[in-house]
Amino acid sequence: MKNLGRNATIIMIICNAFLFAIKITAGLMSNSLAVISDAVNSLTDVVSSVIIFIAVKTSSKQADEGHPFGHHRAEPIAGLIVAIFAGILGFEILHASAFKLMETHEHKIGIHTIAVLLISIGMKFIMAAYFKKVSRKINSPALLASSIDSRNDVYISATALIGVGCGFYGYPQMDDIAAILISFWIIYSGYKIGVQNIDYLMGKQPDSVVMEKIKGRAVSVSGVIGIHDVRAHYVGNYIHVEIHISLDQNLTMTQAHDIGENVQKEVEAIEGIHKAFVHIDPI
Repeated sequence: MKNLGRNATIIMIICNAFLFAIKITAGLMSNSLAVISDAVNSLTDVVSSVIIFIAVKTSSKQADEGHPFGHHRAEPIAGLIVAIFAGILGFEILHASAFKLMETHEHKIGIHTIAVLLISIGMKFIMAAYFKKVSRKINSPALLASSIDSRNDVYISATALIGVGCGFYGYPQMDDIAAILISFWIIYSGYKIGVQNIDYLMGKQPDSVVMEKIKGRAVSVSGVIGIHDVRAHYVGNYIHVEIHISLDQNLTMTQAHDIGENVQKEVEAIEGIHKAFVHIDPI
């Protein structure tokens, strides 16, 4: 699992670096703000990819004396950094494209520019699907953020392609309008990624489906009469659970302990749950 996450981030860095190189070349040659904006977006993706690589490596470390519950918060922190980068980039592109829209400038758009954007769309579509698959396997919010970012990059490159196509056929202002639309896409995607990762860092309660699954697993254990005060929250991208179980007061300490341990094992077997703390209440 660790190697899967590391390999995914290495692929991410290489692909984003390649896309930045071909986009910035095409953008400068064609004087297309939409393509240059898309290229800058890819450069941000390179920086984000490096941050995510470090985060995935850090989060996979075992718990130690200084971090008794592991290093799981590293990935949401990386996801939040990605979101901040996206927001800053989006506003910078919006500012530049809005001013350039009012200027007269010449475009030198050729078939090579269109080809670069088509390559970008194809690569980002594949990357989005791949990162989503890996993120689910290893429960990685940082890679999920990259999957969402790659999916949005498909829309960004498609918007740039429309702007470039219009410029190619004699409507150069559409290229600047496309750049403005791209900036809004980037800002929105940054907002969505940021909100999700802030929830992880703030210890938000999992959704109702997960909570009901926790309760169902707990009451299914033989000897459990009832449950109450079930609480759960995210610690990074994993969940910690606190649950009170009611047991027959006539049970021996050993029997009560064994039932509590069985409840703990059942709850921790649920995907995404890292630790369950079980309190025993005799009735």
